[in-house]
Amino acid sequence: MIKDYGQPPRASATRSLIERRLSEVVSTRGARETQTVDWRGKQIHLEVIDVRVGDLYYNPATHRVRAQRSHDPRLDALVDEDPWSFESQQYLEKLLKVVPADPQRIDPAFTELMQSLREYGQSDPGLVTVEGVLVNGNTRRAALVQLEGPEAKMRVAVLPASCDWVDIRDVELSLQLRKEHRRAYSYINRLLAIDELVAQGTPMPAIAQTFRSTVAACEQDLWVFSAIKSMIERSEHNGQRLPLVAFEEEQEKLKELARKYHRDMATRPDDAETTKEARLTAIALGFSKTDVRWVESDFLSRYLVPKLPDGFIPEDSSPEVQVPGLGMSVKTGSDDAAKARVLTDKVLRAKTESSISASGESAELELVRGLMEEAIELAGRDQKLRKKKQRAPERVLSAVDQLDQCVTDLVMSRADRSLDEEAFNDAVLKLRKTLRLLAAESARTVKDPGEGIGWLRDLMLGPGA
Repeated sequence: MIKDYGQPPRASATRSLIERRLSEVVSTRGARETQTVDWRGKQIHLEVIDVRVGDLYYNPATHRVRAQRSHDPRLDALVDEDPWSFESQQYLEKLLKVVPADPQRIDPAFTELMQSLREYGQSDPGLVTVEGVLVNGNTRRAALVQLEGPEAKMRVAVLPASCDWVDIRDVELSLQLRKEHRRAYSYINRLLAIDELVAQGTPMPAIAQTFRSTVAACEQDLWVFSAIKSMIERSEHNGQRLPLVAFEEEQEKLKELARKYHRDMATRPDDAETTKEARLTAIALGFSKTDVRWVESDFLSRYLVPKLPDGFIPEDSSPEVQVPGLGMSVKTGSDDAAKARVLTDKVLRAKTESSISASGESAELELVRGLMEEAIELAGRDQKLRKKKQRAPERVLSAVDQLDQCVTDLVMSRADRSLDEEAFNDAVLKLRKTLRLLAAESARTVKDPGEGIGWLRDLMLGPGA
């Protein structure tokens, strides 16, 4: 359900001012500036006027800072309860200026916007309701206020007087969430917008079209957002939870996890769940994308659990469900997946505890991060070694595929006499030379040869070589 934020306190006066400006523009002879927007399934052309930024309001429903509002739960609630108050509007203005994941740092993109406005002025008009609520141009208003104060003028196109909060949502998405927009929304805000459209019953193909994306990509985004919401719920500690923006910079790690999870689920569902939970732990602890890739289904049991203190994860962690009518319970899922989930829960709660603690990160969190770093290093070393062992056989198999294709090409060439016999003879001579080198190196490397390597040695180096 779309929230109705009502109208700003000066809505009537602003409406009169904007309607008067529109009348002046329409009555003026000569070319007029207009802006084209998608409106209720069709395109309409809107008149553009100049309005003092002090007469405009930040949009409390804007998706640009939806996730960032959770930085301060009190002010987030205030924006919902009293969006037009001075404190709420100031909070929205602050969030429009800062880095999405860090409200203490000004976003370099905001600094660039101010520089552009200072040097070249406003290139594109904003978009506003007749009551003065900015649908597009919220960040530009913040920049103009900082540059020139509330008396600064801003060019805005004016939406029809019948505009409601559903229209505001739809128009904002059509303008702001397309890939060609110069300053894209943060990842979490994009996920929020997709989730909102799904909740409203919008078909997935229509959502994909809105975002200039594909159905598969949007479905992946929904899976990622579901995982994030689950982690937030599981992070609860003393009534506090991790905010959405805690996962703002984990986009690529979560997308990779989604792809791997769905691949593994097709053949190894228990391993898929175990890997997912173990990687969520690594992501929550802030490990890099390349480090997270070393976390596989055997990571906990083989590398991490042996390093953890006794009892850190209960031996019997699998949840049980009652079987109706039998008066008995059975375990659900694998024990490895259950242990991985317990560890993820502990880490998420410890992160919440550390975020609200004046003393900073807890000893438990430091312990797990240190041990996991050691385990990831060991897992990475083992996997690199396994890949190195597999490299030579894989290259031979790849060559076999090429030779099989060569046999087919020879058969086909007989029909039209298309074979370059001299070139083919030269290629076979190179093959013989390479096979001799391969046989010689295998003789030095493999101490107890099997049938295949023995055949190669005998063929290329002579019997008993």
